[in-house]
Amino acid sequence: MKPKEILKEWIRLFNAADAESIAGLYHDDAVNHQVANEPVIGKEAIREMFRSEFATAEMVCIPENLFEDGEWAILEWRDPLGLRGCGFFHVIDGKIKFQRGYWDKLSFLRQHGLPIPE
Repeated sequence: MKPKEILKEWIRLFNAADAESIAGLYHDDAVNHQVANEPVIGKEAIREMFRSEFATAEMVCIPENLFEDGEWAILEWRDPLGLRGCGFFHVIDGKIKFQRGYWDKLSFLRQHGLPIPE
């Protein structure tokens, strides 16, 4: 699949809170770096990250713009609570090798009533 197709499937699985299947979209040694957090390295660690996140808060990704440029797919998104962000996905051989996301962690925590770290 092309990067944009992978990204569309990623959005579908994210909105289904399907940590197992979404992890299957990543290379074994992939890196997921949400800049508000430390990078998560490896498919198994990414799977655990999604399991934890899906258990912590109900998250919905509403795509606003999807772009593809060579091996890259780019997503501009929002959620029903008004949070906005963007993500960059490097897709090699039909799997995500690297992902970087930008969003406001403090707003996310407040919107979901989660504790704010000191």
